[in-house]
Amino acid sequence: MKVLSKKVAGVILAAGSSSRMGSIKQILPFRGKTILDHVIANVQKSALHEVIVVLGYCSEKIKQQLDLADDSSNIKILINKNYLKGQSDSLKKGLEQVSNSCDGAMFLLGDQPLITDTVINKLIYAFEDSDLPLVIPYCKGKRGNPVIIARSLFSRLELLSKDSGARVLFKELEKQILKVPIDDKSILEDIDTKNDYEKLISKD
Repeated sequence: MKVLSKKVAGVILAAGSSSRMGSIKQILPFRGKTILDHVIANVQKSALHEVIVVLGYCSEKIKQQLDLADDSSNIKILINKNYLKGQSDSLKKGLEQVSNSCDGAMFLLGDQPLITDTVINKLIYAFEDSDLPLVIPYCKGKRGNPVIIARSLFSRLELLSKDSGARVLFKELEKQILKVPIDDKSILEDIDTKNDYEKLISKD
């Protein structure tokens, strides 16, 4: 694995209430594990320096079903009791736990189990080699996830509100975005509805 001068924390946003799914999507089965377990496993294989998992809705039930690897000392599980305030609140809660030694944070969604460590590392290496503070993957011209945001913008993230995530920031700082081409549609796909889940398991 490439030696890095910049450290990047991973913040997995998995606090949502799965309202459109009708069940707890984080623990739905997929390839012998839960959806969230796959996200965590892929992150653990990557070059991320540390990992913060932000839970909210049904957090205790989800925690009980997490299948953390033996070497999970770099993982912090955080409970956001105010998850109903939207994704921005969970993003900020996760950001508070990022170590001071990290130069940036990658924000991942807890319902994207197909994003591999290869994709994650490609974005980390792009951040390593660039001076731009925002690193965003694109597939066929469409913006996807996960994204990396440099520490220099952390104070701006603290001003976010509701469920917009960091989209407002991306629009405002468009010229400071490094767009990384990723030939993998998984960066565009998350699991919000039963139909999304059925499409996911059809790939099994």
